[in-house]
Amino acid sequence: MVLEIENLVKRYNGNLAVDNVNMKIKNGEIFGLLGPNGAGKTTIINSIIGLTQIDSGVVKIFEKDFIKNEMEIKKDIGVVPQDIAVFEDLSALENVEFFGKLYKLKGADLKLKVKQALEFTGLWDKRKIYPKKFSGGMKRRLNIACAIVHQPKLIIMDEPTVGIDPQSRKHILNSVKILNERGATVIYTSHYMEEVEELCSYITIMDNGKIIADGTKESLKELVSNENRMEINLTKIENRITDVLKKIEGVKEVIIEDDKLVIVSNREIKNAGEIINNILKMDMEIVSINFEEPTLENVFLTLTGRKLRD
Repeated sequence: MVLEIENLVKRYNGNLAVDNVNMKIKNGEIFGLLGPNGAGKTTIINSIIGLTQIDSGVVKIFEKDFIKNEMEIKKDIGVVPQDIAVFEDLSALENVEFFGKLYKLKGADLKLKVKQALEFTGLWDKRKIYPKKFSGGMKRRLNIACAIVHQPKLIIMDEPTVGIDPQSRKHILNSVKILNERGATVIYTSHYMEEVEELCSYITIMDNGKIIADGTKESLKELVSNENRMEINLTKIENRITDVLKKIEGVKEVIIEDDKLVIVSNREIKNAGEIINNILKMDMEIVSINFEEPTLENVFLTLTGRKLRD
């Protein structure tokens, strides 16, 4: 395991921020940590990197107790904070060099790894420019370069795409995938559910300081949905089709929306073929068929009662 948290408890002024949390992250995962504001995500992250002193519990990283091996462990961790942590009065190159030196890089090794980090983030050609002249997306990418210059085994990314343009977001998401393919384990938090869907192999959802659900995307979706939604666009619709389709095993609801049929069925019963055959028997021409799968957004809203951005 890259990370093991056992019975973690943290209070602020008597208020319980993290309530007996247990968490395990395997080597090579992109691990999604989700929760509304105030759920305890930031406290968990700060506990992992030593910025928050826990009240009780155990944090192990790389199978070593964090408190007893803090300095050794930190050498292999990279942190991309939500608030951009670069120096406006240093060039992009000087920024990455500064952080490289904090990790004891020097000489030819420092120069090589600084170049690699800037090339990786697409900023090598901009290395002499000061970040105060960068766009928001370029600053975010520089933030990442500073975090990965020492080539860490564990990378923590806290909202790395906040407030940036679509092109920079795509670049960052691709970067996360490549870093993972190269062997890094990634802890990823985001308020953009589609990013978590695209990236993460395992997801934990927190609320009120507790883990309320965890698992793969597929297993989480199964927690809250035992229904399939099928949308069929037609050139014309006979109203009596609703009565016909409702007789099919597993069909729960049939709705007519203009030139579209919406059929809600029991997920465990495979009845799509029978539905389509009955429509065709009534000489209704099918234009398109769409199967709407449950999303992580549905899961999150059901479990927490709130949208992720709340």
